[in-house]
Amino acid sequence: MNLTGILVLLSIVANGWCFLEHDSWITVELHHALATNTDEFSFRGNVTIPSLNSGLSNVAQLPLTPAELDTLKALAKQNEFYRLKATVVYPNGAKTRFLTSNKACSLLQAHLNDVLWISLDPSGFVTGVTASQDASPGADGCTSDEINQLEETHFNTDVLIRHAELAPVPDTAGFIQKVEREREARDRGEVRDNRGFFAKYWMYIVPVVLLVFISGATNQDGAK
Repeated sequence: MNLTGILVLLSIVANGWCFLEHDSWITVELHHALATNTDEFSFRGNVTIPSLNSGLSNVAQLPLTPAELDTLKALAKQNEFYRLKATVVYPNGAKTRFLTSNKACSLLQAHLNDVLWISLDPSGFVTGVTASQDASPGADGCTSDEINQLEETHFNTDVLIRHAELAPVPDTAGFIQKVEREREARDRGEVRDNRGFFAKYWMYIVPVVLLVFISGATNQDGAK
């Protein structure tokens, strides 16, 4: 089993085997910004997920040109962020856009290996797209010499699906039915009240005791 298959299996186990009732497919278009202070994004590639339940994906990405690699290196030397825009396309043609970013230095240190996390709600709609890289052990920033030595131009992306876990839902209908059954049983006299005398009638006894106590105190004051 390759690394992608292992990651998909671990993702399914971690999410408690959360499957969608109605499976679907999506396409994610990837565009990235290789320079800072610009809103221009260039095409990076496409991710096709034929089944959201299986989580398997087909990834097709363009390699960086020498000029793009130099731009990315300059971004890393400035300690700036590499920005990735993900456009999710649904079967009905609807689109949703997400923006994620990481340090350009981290992407270069990972040799353009990254993980694309796609979060879903219980209905199968994408709620978030996040890209991440595995940091090198002991890595704390990039030096110019390290950046200049990096020559990788091909992206290697693993895609993982995060299914939302449904919160426990209170059994309101069951509780109402239980209350109705108890009320009907009391009306038929089938439920006996086994509480003690005071527990049954304390709401009547306490006012009488308070009234007697107050009346006795008033009589004592009158006698004085």
